Amino acid sequence: MFEKVLIANRGEIAVRIISALREMGIKAVSIYSTPDKPSRHVQLADESYELTGPPNKVYLDGSQIIEIAKKSGAEAIHPGYGFLAENAEFAEACAKAGITFIGPKPDVIRRMGSKVESRRVMEAAGVPVVPGTLNPVTSVEAVKELGVQYGYPLAIKASAGGGGRGLRVVRKEEEIESALSGAQREGSSYFGSGEVYVEKYLDKPRHIEIQILGDTKGNVVHLFERDCSSQRRHQKLLEESPGANLSPALKQKMFDAAIAGAKALGYTSAGTIECLVFGEEFYFLEVNTRVQVEHPITEAITGIDIVKEQIRIAHGEPISFKQSDVSVRGHAIECRINAEDPFKQFMPAPGKITTWSEPRGAWVRVDSACYQGYEIQPFYDSLLAKLIVWGRTREEAIARTKIALKDFVIEGVATTVPFHLLLLEDKSFVEGKIDTMFVERDFKKVLIEKANEFPKPIPAVKEAAAPVANAQVKRIGPRNFEVNVNQRSFTVAVTELVEGKEPVAQQASVSAPKAPAVKAENNGHSGDVKAEMHGLVKELHVKEGQEVSIGQKLLIFEAMKMESEILAKKAGIVKNIKVKAGETVESATVLLVLGDK
Repeated sequence: MFEKVLIANRGEIAVRIISALREMGIKAVSIYSTPDKPSRHVQLADESYELTGPPNKVYLDGSQIIEIAKKSGAEAIHPGYGFLAENAEFAEACAKAGITFIGPKPDVIRRMGSKVESRRVMEAAGVPVVPGTLNPVTSVEAVKELGVQYGYPLAIKASAGGGGRGLRVVRKEEEIESALSGAQREGSSYFGSGEVYVEKYLDKPRHIEIQILGDTKGNVVHLFERDCSSQRRHQKLLEESPGANLSPALKQKMFDAAIAGAKALGYTSAGTIECLVFGEEFYFLEVNTRVQVEHPITEAITGIDIVKEQIRIAHGEPISFKQSDVSVRGHAIECRINAEDPFKQFMPAPGKITTWSEPRGAWVRVDSACYQGYEIQPFYDSLLAKLIVWGRTREEAIARTKIALKDFVIEGVATTVPFHLLLLEDKSFVEGKIDTMFVERDFKKVLIEKANEFPKPIPAVKEAAAPVANAQVKRIGPRNFEVNVNQRSFTVAVTELVEGKEPVAQQASVSAPKAPAVKAENNGHSGDVKAEMHGLVKELHVKEGQEVSIGQKLLIFEAMKMESEILAKKAGIVKNIKVKAGETVESATVLLVLGDK
């Protein structure tokens, strides 16, 4: 077995991988950007190395990461999810450096990274695919022709995309030009490729995925299904396993198709076959060639550690069990606790966590890298924690999840906890009758109606420092310091031997922290449209002198890996545009000014 593994990731997934490595007796090497230095994955690892470069890019710097792996003596790299996890070039570079990449073969990653190629492979393996193109689409005219052929709505998807990135839905011909450019732009921005394809968009489908494992001996098994239909902007919010109201016959067809697709690929490592389910029919969506965010609920119902299986497979060992050994025990739910305000269209909410208290219980698991005092960085996604709750039945799992959510205390930033509490009370969810558009189509009404029932988050404020007592201090015992040598972090204990008097207590006057200033909204009292956080101006949709109405799109803003539309909250004239497309701005920066008509 490997003696040392480097984790090419951050946050909760890095902490999760460290946990698996510890159980296996393998040393863990962590890497971190400068702002991530206080993170838990750095504190828990056996060795830690600082990455040099811009915080939003260093975890994508494959060559630097491989050099650190060689320097540390790591024999393998676990990429987690996101960043370089599905980067075929990085997997190849690892192999050239003599380092094992804990994941599928580079060729499999490359083929499945292209949604066009993955459709070809799955169709050849007999897996049903949604009607659509098998070749990239580049023009508005081509999409119009497909609209005539398939009918509306259509989905325009970035070929290299995933997780809802690079996806635009077109419901009428007039939306094609904007949707095509948006999908191409997101594909280029997030995945380095503007290639897109088009398929028939299924209204009200369920998102069901099958967890698979394949080893280098030719063995492939499935670990049953997960229902990931609770989404916003095509990104998952809550997952459960097994799925509710799925017939045994439909499940078996999906399991068989997942095994056939994996075998056709020669798949090794953990992976997921994602499908759209429509009645008793299902269609292939994509293959995720990595460990999924929601893998813990599968672990909860099967008792199988997916990350440990990944590591064993990468070392050349067979899967540690047979298909006949696996069964479903009970029901599990995962809530993604994000730093987002569900009452403000899930706007990201970076900041400092002032209170962090996790729920406890034999049936509760929390995967997180957060703690009290942790500063949520604006450079990365908004996931704070994954709350995983198990029950003997779906009803018991729902009841226990509600208790755990109420016991999960997070203060200082807005979170999605209120959303989850409301969703678990919703009749459609309780009956297992939701689809991928339910949250945005129907549940937003609930969020509007119930907004005042939940306390507003109070942002952290800085307290004035107390005056230092004018006295010498005699220390007994060591003080710990952290030092960096050649990018590696070391903790050094130093004992001071200082003669002097004991400190004398002095009365100190500490100013009470001021209440956080209320930010001026873009309403009738102010025409300033401001950035709510550090981020990037992606697109401007208005010009100076243009007349706009309430709710009109002004610009597209990107923060914490999420694009948001900034809408006009008052009617008026665009008097002054203070930013350009492609410009990075700080929180509270005035983006543009609206004047009265």
